[in-house]
Amino acid sequence: METTVKTVTKTTKPKHKGGRPKTSIKRESHAKIRLTATERLVYDKRAKEAGMSLSDFVRAAAKSARVTARLSVDDMKLMRMLAGLANNLNQLTRLAHRDGLLSVARKCSEVLNEIDQALKYFNNDDR
Repeated sequence: METTVKTVTKTTKPKHKGGRPKTSIKRESHAKIRLTATERLVYDKRAKEAGMSLSDFVRAAAKSARVTARLSVDDMKLMRMLAGLANNLNQLTRLAHRDGLLSVARKCSEVLNEIDQALKYFNNDDR
Protein backbone atom coordinates (compact mmCIF):
# COMPACT_ATOMS: atom_id res chain seq x y z
CA MET A 1 0.00 0.00 0.00
CA GLU A 2 1.48 3.13 -1.12
CA THR A 3 0.50 6.53 0.17
CA THR A 4 0.75 9.42 -2.02
CA VAL A 5 0.75 12.90 -0.75
CA LYS A 6 -0.95 15.35 -2.88
CA THR A 7 0.53 18.82 -2.81
CA VAL A 8 -1.49 21.69 -4.03
CA THR A 9 0.17 25.00 -4.61
CA LYS A 10 -1.98 28.03 -5.03
CA THR A 11 -0.65 31.09 -6.70
CA THR A 12 -2.73 33.90 -5.29
CA LYS A 13 -2.15 37.58 -4.93
CA PRO A 14 -1.46 38.87 -1.44
CA LYS A 15 -4.64 40.11 0.14
CA HIS A 16 -5.19 43.82 0.59
CA LYS A 17 -4.94 44.52 4.27
CA GLY A 18 -7.38 47.43 4.11
CA GLY A 19 -7.32 50.50 6.25
CA ARG A 20 -5.85 53.90 5.75
CA PRO A 21 -2.72 54.20 3.60
CA LYS A 22 0.52 54.94 5.39
CA THR A 23 1.54 58.60 5.42
CA SER A 24 4.98 59.67 4.30
CA ILE A 25 5.37 62.02 7.28
CA LYS A 26 4.70 60.43 10.62
CA ARG A 27 4.17 62.77 13.55
CA GLU A 28 5.67 61.13 16.59
CA SER A 29 6.10 64.04 19.00
CA HIS A 30 3.27 65.43 21.12
CA ALA A 31 2.67 68.94 22.43
CA LYS A 32 -0.25 69.33 24.79
CA ILE A 33 -2.07 72.56 25.50
CA ARG A 34 -4.71 73.32 28.06
CA LEU A 35 -7.85 75.08 26.92
CA THR A 36 -10.90 76.41 28.67
CA ALA A 37 -14.23 75.06 27.49
CA THR A 38 -14.93 78.34 25.71
CA GLU A 39 -11.57 78.32 23.93
CA ARG A 40 -12.16 74.74 22.83
CA LEU A 41 -15.56 75.60 21.37
CA VAL A 42 -14.16 78.63 19.54
CA TYR A 43 -11.22 76.69 18.08
CA ASP A 44 -13.42 73.74 17.12
CA LYS A 45 -15.81 76.09 15.33
CA ARG A 46 -13.02 77.92 13.50
CA ALA A 47 -11.38 74.63 12.50
CA LYS A 48 -14.69 73.30 11.20
CA GLU A 49 -15.27 76.50 9.18
CA ALA A 50 -11.80 76.08 7.68
CA GLY A 51 -12.50 72.43 6.88
CA MET A 52 -9.64 71.25 9.09
CA SER A 53 -9.21 69.08 12.12
CA LEU A 54 -8.49 70.85 15.38
CA SER A 55 -4.89 69.58 15.32
CA ASP A 56 -4.31 70.88 11.79
CA PHE A 57 -5.93 74.20 12.69
CA VAL A 58 -3.76 74.70 15.77
CA ARG A 59 -0.65 73.64 13.84
CA ALA A 60 -1.38 76.14 11.04
CA ALA A 61 -2.16 78.91 13.53
CA ALA A 62 1.09 78.27 15.40
CA LYS A 63 3.10 78.39 12.17
CA SER A 64 1.67 81.74 11.12
CA ALA A 65 1.70 83.32 14.59
CA ARG A 66 3.93 86.31 15.21
CA VAL A 67 5.52 86.33 18.63
CA THR A 68 7.11 89.41 20.14
CA ALA A 69 9.73 89.07 22.80
CA ARG A 70 8.98 90.28 26.29
CA LEU A 71 10.87 93.21 27.69
CA SER A 72 14.08 92.28 29.42
CA VAL A 73 14.75 93.24 33.04
CA ASP A 74 16.94 96.14 31.89
CA ASP A 75 14.25 97.35 29.49
CA MET A 76 11.66 97.23 32.28
CA LYS A 77 13.92 99.31 34.55
CA LEU A 78 14.40 101.84 31.76
CA MET A 79 10.65 101.90 31.15
CA ARG A 80 9.91 102.61 34.83
CA MET A 81 12.57 105.32 34.88
CA LEU A 82 11.13 106.96 31.74
CA ALA A 83 7.63 106.82 33.17
CA GLY A 84 8.84 108.43 36.41
CA LEU A 85 10.68 111.14 34.47
CA ALA A 86 7.62 111.79 32.36
CA ASN A 87 5.47 112.18 35.48
CA ASN A 88 7.96 114.56 37.11
CA LEU A 89 8.36 116.58 33.92
CA ASN A 90 4.61 116.81 33.50
CA GLN A 91 4.30 118.22 37.03
CA LEU A 92 7.05 120.77 36.28
CA THR A 93 5.32 121.79 33.07
CA ARG A 94 2.03 122.37 34.87
CA LEU A 95 3.83 124.39 37.52
CA ALA A 96 5.58 126.49 34.84
CA HIS A 97 2.25 127.15 33.10
CA ARG A 98 0.64 128.12 36.36
CA ASP A 99 3.45 130.47 37.40
CA GLY A 100 3.90 131.94 33.89
CA LEU A 101 7.34 130.61 32.95
CA LEU A 102 6.49 130.19 29.27
CA SER A 103 10.03 129.39 28.00
CA VAL A 104 10.48 126.65 30.62
CA ALA A 105 7.06 125.31 29.82
CA ARG A 106 7.97 124.99 26.10
CA LYS A 107 11.21 123.14 26.83
CA CYS A 108 9.46 120.87 29.30
CA SER A 109 6.80 120.10 26.71
CA GLU A 110 9.45 119.18 24.12
CA VAL A 111 11.24 116.84 26.53
CA LEU A 112 7.89 115.37 27.55
CA ASN A 113 7.12 114.64 23.90
CA GLU A 114 10.49 112.88 23.49
CA ILE A 115 9.82 110.75 26.56
CA ASP A 116 6.36 109.98 25.22
CA GLN A 117 7.88 108.81 21.91
CA ALA A 118 10.32 106.55 23.79
CA LEU A 119 7.48 105.01 25.78
CA LYS A 120 5.46 104.46 22.61
CA TYR A 121 8.47 102.71 21.06
CA PHE A 122 8.66 100.28 23.97
CA ASN A 123 4.93 99.61 23.87
CA ASN A 124 4.91 99.10 20.09
CA ASP A 125 4.76 95.52 18.76
CA ASP A 126 7.14 96.31 15.91
CA ARG A 127 10.24 96.51 18.13
